[in-house]
Amino acid sequence: MLPTSLDEAVEALGASPAAVPVAGGTDLMEAVNAGRLRPAALIGLGRITELRGWRYEDGGTAVLGAGLTLARMDRPDFAALIPALADAARTAGPPQTRNVGTLGGNIATAAPAGDTLPVLAALEATATLARHGATREVPVSHLLTGLDPLRPGELLTWVRVPLLHAPQVFLKSTGRSGPARATASVALVLDPARRAVRCAVGAVAPVPLRPLEAEAWVAGCIDWEARREEGAQAIDPAALAAFGEYVATACVPDGYGAEAGSPLAIEGPSAAAVRLRRTVAVLARRALGRALK
Repeated sequence: MLPTSLDEAVEALGASPAAVPVAGGTDLMEAVNAGRLRPAALIGLGRITELRGWRYEDGGTAVLGAGLTLARMDRPDFAALIPALADAARTAGPPQTRNVGTLGGNIATAAPAGDTLPVLAALEATATLARHGATREVPVSHLLTGLDPLRPGELLTWVRVPLLHAPQVFLKSTGRSGPARATASVALVLDPARRAVRCAVGAVAPVPLRPLEAEAWVAGCIDWEARREEGAQAIDPAALAAFGEYVATACVPDGYGAEAGSPLAIEGPSAAAVRLRRTVAVLARRALGRALK
């Protein structure tokens, strides 16, 4: 099925709830080729131009179409609006992937190493889900964790991102140079209006993790007034380093990488956990340091 409008797509999915919507198909085809997925039918979204753009909305919100490609998010106009999301899109893979891969596909697939996902979690983005005759808004984090998943017949149409007009950073670590799958990633956003820090860690768990206690603690360590002064130090370097360790310990369990039933989780962190914690700590520390500059 190849609908040419959003209404046609929603109607088609309502008539065939078992059908799988597809835009870029980068993750979908990998799953099909690997035998993990056998869709009863496909609904192609490539002809629906309204889902491939973005717009402003009253109240300081950017409304992003689910069909917005990763390559489009890397352009300067979008990067000026949501820089962390642009950075995540830029490193998501080779040009062939970025040219067809979409924001909605990242969310619907919910791959643990999806680069845009920790950014959306840190920005507290919401998704619009449409079905015949109704729509509803769901936090993206709820979709990813399964707390409020997509229901049969629903189509992910828009992603709403609050525009904070404040520093935000995305960093990731990979096993090699150049665009590659993340072994760990960190998205960090400052919210000066609320004197808050939002942080999400990706790729270390099935879903992005928010170290809420670490966020609240480090927000109290920041001199928010000093941020506005040229050359002023907004946070003590010791607190910056402690934040990285706090985030790493909160997000990487002791038994990470150990075999099931291994006593390592009791005796202490496994070697894999130690290595990953070191990586996450560095990413979190650097992300906050850059955001505060």
